[in-house]
Amino acid sequence: MERPGLLNKDFLIDTIANFFIYIVFYLLLVIIAPYAMDTLHATPSEAGLASSIFIVGSLIARIFTGRLIERVGRGKILFIGLIFFLLTTLLYFGVTSLAFLYFVRILHGIGFGISATSAQTFIADIVPKERRGEGIGYFIAFSSTIASAIGPLAGMYLNQRGHFNMIIVICFLVIAISGIAMLFLKIPEVNVSREQLADMRKFKLGNFFEIKAFPISGISLFVGICYASIVSFIDPFARQSGLAAAGNFFFAVYAIFLLLSRPAAGKLFDQRGENSVMYPCFILFAIGLSIISLAHQSAVLLLAAAFVGCGFGTFLSSAQTIAVKVALPHRTGVATSTFYSILEGGMGIGPYFLGLLVPSIGYRGLYICMALVVLACIVPYFFLYGKSPEKADLHS
Repeated sequence: MERPGLLNKDFLIDTIANFFIYIVFYLLLVIIAPYAMDTLHATPSEAGLASSIFIVGSLIARIFTGRLIERVGRGKILFIGLIFFLLTTLLYFGVTSLAFLYFVRILHGIGFGISATSAQTFIADIVPKERRGEGIGYFIAFSSTIASAIGPLAGMYLNQRGHFNMIIVICFLVIAISGIAMLFLKIPEVNVSREQLADMRKFKLGNFFEIKAFPISGISLFVGICYASIVSFIDPFARQSGLAAAGNFFFAVYAIFLLLSRPAAGKLFDQRGENSVMYPCFILFAIGLSIISLAHQSAVLLLAAAFVGCGFGTFLSSAQTIAVKVALPHRTGVATSTFYSILEGGMGIGPYFLGLLVPSIGYRGLYICMALVVLACIVPYFFLYGKSPEKADLHS
């Protein structure tokens, strides 16, 4: 039997638009802290808050977007988010104080959260159900993952050669391109019954979060904290270890190996079930973290990046697919927002608590601890999803 097509027009448009949304996120992520210190005379901790407080706005937006996306209409929510994301970008031109920068970052995070949640919800319905694991994997790999490598590199390059206001203009244009691309997207709407719509209007926990997605999201919380140890501390670790040059290429290698592993992982997920992918993800990610702790040569640090790309990168798309599979069709938006709210919550709070450990155990000790946490996540996964080796329909 011929497999249904995957790379159609709507898939490509949604992937490209999500890529541009995440480019802005990662580009600004690396330049906001230096800007706050150099221009607004912020302390390192205040500058770090200016960078990470963006996540607060994103979390707020994701929680409410999941509830509203089917009630208001997918197309309306998408363009409300993109317009808000676009307009709040202009507020950076008026920043004259640290307090106002915090305010702008929260608002900008809200725009990002609405836009990204919408794009990530659509993809679950754009790809054929039989190829959902493969499709979501490609979507994440070719949008947010590539953006996670290109965005920081572009941000550092522009920050060294251009003015902050020029970078904001570039971000504005990139978001505008994303909005224009979305105009050509046939947005999949889900038929919601009158009873379901009435239930969605009620103010209750289930309308903000998909309870069925909590287990995999809870596991992702701890895996996300482990990944935050890399995002936050790989640069100072590399410089301290005399591996600064390799540290600059860490995320590029990470992205390359994620892309190389995606075709096989996605097909394996759809054909043999989530267990065939999830267990190797935990193990590969733990190996990558362990190798970081042992790295004294550039080649070893980049080898760790390859394992992290195959491990965490593949885990991310596979876990999102599980979160979507457990939800009813009209609640895929809520499931998506639940998953990313909890995952990004871990990545947001993780650096603060992990930073408290560094003075006592050092960076190498930190990465060993994170490897053990990833391996420990196998236990709850086994009891929640992994008892049966056969491919299961989690939605039933």
